[in-house]
Amino acid sequence: MPTISARIERTPYETHITTPTQVVVSDEPTDVGGQDRGMKPGELLAGSLAACTVITLRMYADRKEWPLDAAVAHVDYSYDREQKRSRFELQLVLTGELSDEQRERLLEIAEKCPIHQILEHPADFHTTLANP
Repeated sequence: MPTISARIERTPYETHITTPTQVVVSDEPTDVGGQDRGMKPGELLAGSLAACTVITLRMYADRKEWPLDAAVAHVDYSYDREQKRSRFELQLVLTGELSDEQRERLLEIAEKCPIHQILEHPADFHTTLANP
């Protein structure tokens, strides 16, 4: 994966997240001093999980040639500061002429998306300072 960069300048909290080919804006709502010009960082995290889940379901259904017309993942994210635990609630909406067995299998596959796996297991961080 290419390096992802985030840049903030003087506009309060407006942050530009870039890849070699894309730009996404993240911000905070106006009630905490932002301009509300983009998703909050936690929303981006939940959005990554939602996107990865439905992409994984699409790939699997296509490979199996199953009649999945659409997959929607609704994700609610919360963080318990006392317990230092994140909680992700996913609700999947699968449309198409799928059998009960296919729907159950897709539910299992949803939990195998790479972002789900990353969030479910411990991560290591290493932060350094670089020259400007």
